[in-house]
Amino acid sequence: MRSLSVAALSVTALGLFTTSALAHTGVGPTGSFLTGFMHPLGGIDHILTMVAVGTMAAMVGGRALWTVPCAFVAMMMLGAVAGAAGYPLPLVEFGIAASIVVTGLATALGRSLTEAVAVGLVAVFAVFHGHAHGTEMAPSLTAVEYGAGFVIATALLHATGLFGTLMLSRRFATTGMNAVRIAGATIAAVGAGMIGTMI
Repeated sequence: MRSLSVAALSVTALGLFTTSALAHTGVGPTGSFLTGFMHPLGGIDHILTMVAVGTMAAMVGGRALWTVPCAFVAMMMLGAVAGAAGYPLPLVEFGIAASIVVTGLATALGRSLTEAVAVGLVAVFAVFHGHAHGTEMAPSLTAVEYGAGFVIATALLHATGLFGTLMLSRRFATTGMNAVRIAGATIAAVGAGMIGTMI
């Protein structure tokens, strides 16, 4: 029960943090790197997805510990280039919200996913997140520095989910994994709520 309380408290703290970080690029630091770094931290949609990707990688285990986050980052960069170049991508906001639902559910399902399925899922949704980063880059910013900023922030959020899950599972065993699954289901519910506001 103690681990469930810790997990619930962590999710609540994350929610409180993200409510004060709903702004996107253009608010706060104006340097290219810092603006890029803050962009994934600037909305609950990005934060929940990035953390859930790391958590999902930990739940699948094995090579997924690195292939899943790397696939996300690689496809996110591709999407960012397309967005910055002006190539349209339909339903970007819906795709981002759907990524929260899917990665949250994947976390809740845990090891029932294969590495290939996990990599495929995050690769698809990463394009939407990357496209949003690219299209929201101000013309005055340096693309390389801006890109380095959001890539590093994304990797840190992945690491938070990944190492947090591994720590819970090793410290609290079955109870810890159950807490992670509950957190995944909660993340999916938040995403479903976002989709509901778009319909």
